[in-house]
Order: sequence, then structure tokens, then C-alpha cells
Amino acid sequence: MNTKTMSLEQIRVAGLEVLARELGAVGMIRFLQQFETGQGDYSKDRHKWLDEQDLETIVMRIQQKPKGSKKAT
Repeated sequence: MNTKTMSLEQIRVAGLEVLARELGAVGMIRFLQQFETGQGDYSKDRHKWLDEQDLETIVMRIQQKPKGSKKAT
């Protein structure tokens, strides 16, 4: 298989075949679900959220966050 000469459609089909063969149908679906594109515009939403806060407030929130905590506040 020479991927340099394959079309994007051929690569997609070959990839799905390999996933199905190696992971099975359920494993393939679980793998593909990791790459859903979602909705909205993260950049615009992030700017709305960050533009409402000044640097001092952000620093204060970071310093108050318990160590080891990964959950966003």
C-alpha cells in the first residue's frame, strides 16, 4: 500500500478497515468518538470569558486553587 499515491478517500477507507479489523466494531466506534468536532467557536467563547477578567483576578484564582486539583473553576 503506497499512501503517497492514494487519494484521501482511499486512505480513509483503508484506515477504517484497519480499525475495524484490529479493534472490532465497538472498539472502532469508541476510537472514532474521541475525534468528534463538537460545536461552537472555542476562540470566541474563550475571549468572552477571559476579557471579563483582569490579570490580577486570574492570578488570584490560580493561587487559591488547591494543589493537585485539575478541575476548572
